[in-house]
Amino acid sequence: MLIGHYVHALDDKKRLSIPSKWRSLLGKKVVVTSGLDKSLFVFSLKEWEKIAEKLSALSFTNKDTRKFTRFMLSNAFDIDIDSAGRILITDQLKKFANLQDKVVLAGMYNRIEIWDENIWEKYSSQNNKDADDIASKLSDIGIF
Repeated sequence: MLIGHYVHALDDKKRLSIPSKWRSLLGKKVVVTSGLDKSLFVFSLKEWEKIAEKLSALSFTNKDTRKFTRFMLSNAFDIDIDSAGRILITDQLKKFANLQDKVVLAGMYNRIEIWDENIWEKYSSQNNKDADDIASKLSDIGIF
């Protein structure tokens, strides 16, 4: 289970260290793709296969499903975790998420989200303010 969050530095070669407690859950290769809210999503190969299968099963005749499938699949890269536990962030993914020096890796159970630290702080601050209202809405549909 991928939970918690960590702040790490993106090095000069655009490599990012994955927390050691998560590496065994991810394996030796991951898929990194554009995520939502200006973040990147990192999936183990096993989890990515589930996502890609679901996306490929969507009707290509629906404009929104075509757009979202392109968004996720065309921006996905399979990336090796090196012997030091780092992954390489491609230029286009770095630009998409506006990653600077420090980034936040947030565990989301079956994926990791990578955020620029400043963007994460703004998003997280607003999210914390909204948490009570969101919890109330989730209770209405039986989550809590």
